Amino acid sequence: MPGPPRRAARPAPDRGRTLLGPALALIHTGQAPTRSALTGALAVTRATAGAVAAELAALGLVTVDSRPAGGGRGRPSHRLAVDPAGPVVLAAQIHADGFTVALAGLGGTVGEPVDLPLPHPGDPGRVLRAVAEAGARLVAASPRRCLGAGLAVPTPVTEPDGTAPAAMYLDWPSGAPVAELFAARLARAAPTPYGPLPARVANDANLAALAEHRHGAGCGARHLLYVTSGHRGVGGALVVDGRLYTGSAGLALEVGQLLVAPGGRRCPCGRRGCLNVEADPPALLAAAGLPPDTGEPLLERARTVTRAAAHDPAARAAVDLVADRLGIGLAGLVDILNPDRVVLGGLHQDLLAAAPERLPEALARRSLWGRSGSIPVLAAALDRPDLTGAAELAWQPYLDDPLSAAAPG
Repeated sequence: MPGPPRRAARPAPDRGRTLLGPALALIHTGQAPTRSALTGALAVTRATAGAVAAELAALGLVTVDSRPAGGGRGRPSHRLAVDPAGPVVLAAQIHADGFTVALAGLGGTVGEPVDLPLPHPGDPGRVLRAVAEAGARLVAASPRRCLGAGLAVPTPVTEPDGTAPAAMYLDWPSGAPVAELFAARLARAAPTPYGPLPARVANDANLAALAEHRHGAGCGARHLLYVTSGHRGVGGALVVDGRLYTGSAGLALEVGQLLVAPGGRRCPCGRRGCLNVEADPPALLAAAGLPPDTGEPLLERARTVTRAAAHDPAARAAVDLVADRLGIGLAGLVDILNPDRVVLGGLHQDLLAAAPERLPEALARRSLWGRSGSIPVLAAALDRPDLTGAAELAWQPYLDDPLSAAAPG
C-alpha cells in the first residue's frame, strides 16, 4: 500500500537566512525577475527559492506575483519585483553648487529629487545640517518607512572613520568628520521612535560607479572603471566583481591627480596639469575662451559647449583639446587597472557624445591594452548616478541582511 505523498523538503532555517541577502540583491538589480530565474541564479531547488522569495515578501521588500508568467519554454514561473510600497532610504548628494535630496526604494528607483543651494560652503556643520533638515522634510511627508540615509560628497572619505582629508572644492577644513556630523544632524532633524536613522557617507564618484554597475551602463562588467566630472574636478572608481575597490583607507582611485598636461592649469593640490583641472567644466570653458564664473551652474555651461561643437569651430577645438587630455588620463588608468569596461559620467559622457571617435582613439593610441580595441568606452546610463549611489550606500546593510529591515515591535 503506498504511503502518504511526500512533501517538498523545506530549507534549513540557517540555509534560508543566508540566501536572503543574495536573493534580494538579485531582485534589486533585476537579475532575477522570476522565481525560476532566482532558482537558477542561487543554484537551489524551486522549493527553496520559493521559500526565500516568500520571506522577502513577508518583510515587505519584494512582491511575488500570484499568477505564474507564461509565454516561454518550460514551466511558467512567478514574477518577482521590489515592493513599490515597501520601505525607502534617504539619498543625498552635495556638489560644489548645491545639494540634492530624494527618497529611494529598492531596484534603483529614486523619487523626485529636491535641489537646493549650498549654504555656507566653508562650514561642513551648517551644510550637513541643511542637508539633514531637507531630507527630514521628505521623510516626514512620506507614508513609507525610512530605513536609513546615504550621502555622496565630492571629496575623499576615509574608512572606517568617515573623515574628509582634503575637501578641495568645498573649502572644508582638512579632516572634517563628515560621517559623524551628518549622523548627528540627521538624528536631530529626523528622530524616530526606534532611535537615530543609520547614516553613511562616501565619495560621490565611488557611489556613482556602484550605481552604474548595479543599474546602469556597467551591468555585467567584472572590472568596471568609472571616470566622471561634475561641477569641478575629476573623480574615478573601480568596481571589481561587484564591490568597490577603495584601498586600505577608502582613498583609492583619486584619478584626478594623474598628470596629463605638464605645466598646465594649477590644481588645488598645488601641482599643475592634473586631470582634475584639465578635464573638468572650468577647463572646457577656458579652452573655449569663456569666463569661468557667471553665476550659472558650471556643468550646464560646459554642456552647452559640447553641444555647440557640431557647428562652432571654437567649441570644436575646446572639446577636442579636453577629450585628448581625458584620453591621456584614461590610457594610464587602463594600462594599470586593465578593466573590461570604461563608463564615463558627468561632463565626460557629453565629451564622448561630442567626440565619439576622437576620445576612444585618444585612449587607444596612448594605452598598451587599449590598442587592441577590446575595451568598450560607454556613457553612463543613469540620470543621477551619484544620488542613486547614495541610495545604494544606505540600502547596503539591508542587502547584506534583509532581516534587519523588519519593522520594530
